[in-house]
Parts: sequence; structure tokens; C-alpha cells
Amino acid sequence: MKQLILPALLGALALSSACNKAPAPDATAPAAAAPAEAAGPQVGDKIGTSDAEKAAAKEASIAAAAAEALRKEEEIKARGVTVIGWEDLMPEGEEERLQEMYAAQMAAMYSIAEGSAGDAPVQIGSFNTVDAYDGKSVRIPGYTVPFSYDAKAEISEFLLVPYYGACIHAPPPPPNQTLFIRIADPIPLKDLPQAVWVEGTLHAQRQDSDLADAAYIIDMSLLEKYQY
Repeated sequence: MKQLILPALLGALALSSACNKAPAPDATAPAAAAPAEAAGPQVGDKIGTSDAEKAAAKEASIAAAAAEALRKEEEIKARGVTVIGWEDLMPEGEEERLQEMYAAQMAAMYSIAEGSAGDAPVQIGSFNTVDAYDGKSVRIPGYTVPFSYDAKAEISEFLLVPYYGACIHAPPPPPNQTLFIRIADPIPLKDLPQAVWVEGTLHAQRQDSDLADAAYIIDMSLLEKYQY
């Protein structure tokens, strides 16, 4: 009897152990997907800006700038103002005459001692003017040259020149490339010198000053900051 019970008991124990043992993983079964990370880009997220979108934004910006420039141009025309450049103030043949004057000045400088009374910036050029714009309302860009550098002062006159530093860090431009600006109501001009647009009535009229002599005068009606 004991011989029969022992094998049966051993068999039951073996069967119980087999039933409680976890099955071995199936190598052919697909692995469980890893949990998605909480942070970082997810599928479907938009990252950065595409080249096409950048190009479209640039085109839109250019179109907006062109539209604004056209609007400004129409506004200026409606005021009866003519936009001119500095070359428009030079009579025909004036550039050639100016080059001859500069050449003569350079030749004379060789005989001038450095530091002497003659060793100083000299305004070269003429007072020859273009009558076509005399009495006309014009608009021209340039750099302001004030007669006073007091930031709190209100000014009623200044010079307008075609390049930065003229009359201050460099010799004055020719008289017919220098504009004497008159203002009926004094204005503050804090940033000196600065690039501006000046509008007003142009007069082919000489005006002398301590900084430079001008062949033209503008009675200013509008002053705007120049946008590059």
C-alpha cells in the first residue's frame, strides 16, 4: 500500500509544480511596444518652418513693402511734390568743371606747409544752379548739418548735404551741392547729424554761413527720417 501511495504522491507533486511554473516566452511572438515618452515631439507635430513657407513669407513681406512704397509715392504726388536727386542740382557740364577745380586744388596743396593758415578744408565748386526747380515744391534726401549741437535746442535753419560728415569731418560739398534749409516754426533735432527727407520750396538763391556756402535755399514744409 505504501508502495502505491508514494509514486502517486510524487506524481501529484510533479504535476502541481508544472502547473504553477510560468510558461517560457515565445521567441516568435512580437515584442510589446515601449511606452511613449511624455516629453519631446510626437507623431504629427509640426517642427520648424519649411522652405516653401519661408519663401511665401518673404514674398509677402516684399509685396507689402512695394505696396507701401507705391502708396507713399502716390501720396507725394498728390501733394504736388517732385522727388529730386543731388545730380539734378548740377548744371550741364558742372561735373567736368568741378573735376578741374579739384585737380587745381591738389596741385596747389603741394606748396602749402602742413599746419599753416592755408592748410584748411576749402569749399570747392561754383554757385551755378539749375533753374528748372526754382520755386518748385521738391523732396530730396540728405544728411543734416546743424549750426548748433545742443540737443535741447530748437532750430530754425540747418544745412543739408549729400554725404555723411560733410562740413564737419570732411570739406564742404560744392555750393550747388549744399542746401540751406529754413524752417518757419523751429523744431527739435536731437539726433545730429541724421539721414532725412526734406520737403519744401526750392530757391536758386545763394546763402553764406560759417560752415559752408549754399547755392540753394529750401523753405522746409516737411521733415521725415530716411528709411534705408
